[in-house]
Amino acid sequence: MEDLKEYSNGDVTIVWQPKLCIHSGVCARGLPNVFKPKEKPWIDQFGAPSDALTKQIGACPSGALSFYTNNTKGITTHG
Repeated sequence: MEDLKEYSNGDVTIVWQPKLCIHSGVCARGLPNVFKPKEKPWIDQFGAPSDALTKQIGACPSGALSFYTNNTKGITTHG
C-alpha cells in the first residue's frame, strides 16, 4: 500500500500521495502560503481558506493531491 500523508484544517483534509507527485510546482506557485516544498512539513493546511485549498488541489496535474471534507470522508480528486 502506498504511503499517504494527510493534513487537516478541521474542515478539509489534504491528501498527498508522494509516489504520484511529479513536482511540477503548480501547487506552490498557486498557494505559496500553503505549499512550501523547502519546509517540513511542506504543507501548511492553515495557510489559506478551505475553498482556496480545494481549488488549488484541483489544479494538481498528477493527481498526487486530493482532499476530502471532514464531514463526508469521501475523497475528492482534482477535476
